[in-house]
Amino acid sequence: MAYELRYETPSVDDYIRIRLAAGMSRKSVEAATIGLANTICGVVVYCDDNPVGIGRIVGDGGCFFEIVDIGVEPEHQKRGLGDMIMEGLMSYVHEHAPDTAYVSLMADHGTPEFYKRFGFEASLPPEQSGMFLRIKK
Repeated sequence: MAYELRYETPSVDDYIRIRLAAGMSRKSVEAATIGLANTICGVVVYCDDNPVGIGRIVGDGGCFFEIVDIGVEPEHQKRGLGDMIMEGLMSYVHEHAPDTAYVSLMADHGTPEFYKRFGFEASLPPEQSGMFLRIKK
């Protein structure tokens, strides 16, 4: 199988489909439509012109960048696509993020070692503490 990484924002349908297939939380069509429009940098991995992996950067484009939505369909996992996605996103960060910019991400359990390869460090108390709030209506 030949894989190709393209710098683009995934479609709403592909975004929702790949997130769910990769075991990530469901996003509503409304939330995905708004969120995807605010992507700073998006990448989509294609296999024979079919989207099979995604990743995005969101933030303010100057001070803060957050890497989100790293997902690959299960049948294409363990083939280096996660590396391909992160290399594409980190290339963007290193080229566009100004000095002193803060780049963050929330890693699922079991994946921190993967992100350490790209220079990320764990946020550990008491110096730092990651927090989140999920809106449920």
